[in-house]
Amino acid sequence: MIKSFKTTEKTVRLIEAENTLVIQVEIDAKKDKIKKEVEEQFKVKVERVNTLIKDNKKFAYVKLNEKNPAIDVATKFGLI
Repeated sequence: MIKSFKTTEKTVRLIEAENTLVIQVEIDAKKDKIKKEVEEQFKVKVERVNTLIKDNKKFAYVKLNEKNPAIDVATKFGLI
């Protein structure tokens, strides 16, 4: 379901300022399943998931609980 992390200047700013990860997911993925998979894979608590479809790709903006810094997840996977 999770394909890759999106790494741009904007996504790094979202990680630092809003505790949000931007993840490319499969086009037919539902918000509740994205939330469940992120929580299981990364051992974090997700507050909210917003999705965007652009250029036939689906991106999930995953806002993490403030107790789980997104920068820690990003650093663990080599994004920052």
